Amino acid sequence: MHHDRIHARKPTHDLERWSTGTIESIDERDGHCVVTVLAEDGETVELTVTLAIRELVLSRLDIDDGASPIGERVWYRKRGG
Repeated sequence: MHHDRIHARKPTHDLERWSTGTIESIDERDGHCVVTVLAEDGETVELTVTLAIRELVLSRLDIDDGASPIGERVWYRKRGG
């Protein structure tokens, strides 16, 4: 399985390779996490990441424990992007 990249904080390198969007949903599929992001251009993008990356990203978002990450801003790269 190929995994995409997602960050809760603005990357510090290769900024032109990253896109910005807001989280629309987070689901599990086939033992992986699927994060649906609404890109700045209005396109919906599905990102597949490991469950460990999901936990890392959620822990770094500026939200209260147990609060929903929906609507939070993230930076992402599709595999090969």
